[in-house]
Amino acid sequence: MQTDQLKLTKRVVDRLAPADDRFIVWDAELAGFGLRVAPTGIKTFVVRYRSEGGGRTAPQHLMAIGRYGVLTPDEGRKKAKGILGAVTNGEDPAGVQLAARKQMTVAELCDVYLKKGVLVPGRAGKVKKASTVKDDRGRIEAHIKPLLGNRRVASVTSADIERFLVDVATGKTRTDPKEKPRHRVRGGKGVATRAAATLGAIFTFARRQRMRSDNPVNGVPKYAINRNERFLTSDELERLGAAMREAETIGIEWNADPAKKIKHAPKPENRRVTISPFAGAAVRLLLFTGCRLGEILKLKWTEIDFERGFLFLPDSKTGKKPVVLNAPALAVLSELPHAGDYVIAGDEPGKPRYDLKKPWRLIRRRAGLAGLRLHDLRHTHASFGVANGFGLPIIGKLLGHTQPSTTQRYAHLDNDPLRRASKRIGSVIAAALEGNPRPARRAVRVIEGGKP
Repeated sequence: MQTDQLKLTKRVVDRLAPADDRFIVWDAELAGFGLRVAPTGIKTFVVRYRSEGGGRTAPQHLMAIGRYGVLTPDEGRKKAKGILGAVTNGEDPAGVQLAARKQMTVAELCDVYLKKGVLVPGRAGKVKKASTVKDDRGRIEAHIKPLLGNRRVASVTSADIERFLVDVATGKTRTDPKEKPRHRVRGGKGVATRAAATLGAIFTFARRQRMRSDNPVNGVPKYAINRNERFLTSDELERLGAAMREAETIGIEWNADPAKKIKHAPKPENRRVTISPFAGAAVRLLLFTGCRLGEILKLKWTEIDFERGFLFLPDSKTGKKPVVLNAPALAVLSELPHAGDYVIAGDEPGKPRYDLKKPWRLIRRRAGLAGLRLHDLRHTHASFGVANGFGLPIIGKLLGHTQPSTTQRYAHLDNDPLRRASKRIGSVIAAALEGNPRPARRAVRVIEGGKP
């Protein structure tokens, strides 16, 4: 954490740009008053002091005063003077603040975490994606607050976490007998494990804030998560392609659901539904590139380099990344009309398409691929690469994985040497069973005084 010394004014504070690591600029006018700048750009006024009477050997305390924007530099300086004055009178403002934090409830901690816990632990300057924050908030509201919200942060034990896992897995909510029963919590083993992961991150944040010295989630056994992954076979791909071509040309026949009452059903000759060329292109690009759905739907023409054959995505689940474009993907993009900034144009001018739910349901039903998800097209892209002899590191780079462990899910497909060995052994055994043993090696006659 680098430190500098300047007189903190509005002009100075506005000009301070974030760096890879957070740093503090100390005020030249009031000793101990400073501004902390985080890699995210958040600027917070702080005050530093030593316990009164301890001298240079007394521990230093760094206390946050408030964010810039909520407080002006003059207001921050005034608050710092008050805190430093209290220290002179023998008080310990940071100790008082820490004691209050230790009395905080889990629900209150969750609210603080959602406001301040935006940085990824162990990844300097890495900020959580909006989708990750959304998932955290959903688990907090659905499971963590209803089950543990009234508990004090310092009182939660590993036994409480074990009960929490069971409650979420079974969809039960433990309540105080004096209180009215809360709503039923929808759960499952996978939901429980993911909720516990969020809870673990919250208690890691609490430990960084010195609210407690340990993390009660650590060491508690979790339920295994069964990943729902499906890879299309060549036959299934053929059926999918045929359904897409039908949907893009003559349309797929629509049949009314007999269980639903429809007042104005179309005539039989008009009961065919077509999809837009943009929807068909999106499905093909998911297969040809292995991209995620959001990456394709938000793709802009300016992010495509046709000459070098790349997509340069400015943002994705794993951050900025390039995507290699093969010949089929380039052909899809070349044939699409330009209808605005976005490649997959939506119904509203200038805006992207939000989802592919309706066209995907139509295609999937016609192809007889019940339960197939759009994300399974990404898995299919990877599975064909692995099955054709490309190693897991290459597949990981194509998919934009940042951790090798993420690509390990395809390890069971990386069996080309095993397949060749099994084929060779099976052919020898089958030949022996049929009475055609493996022919002996051809004898080599050696000529005297010469070579064979």
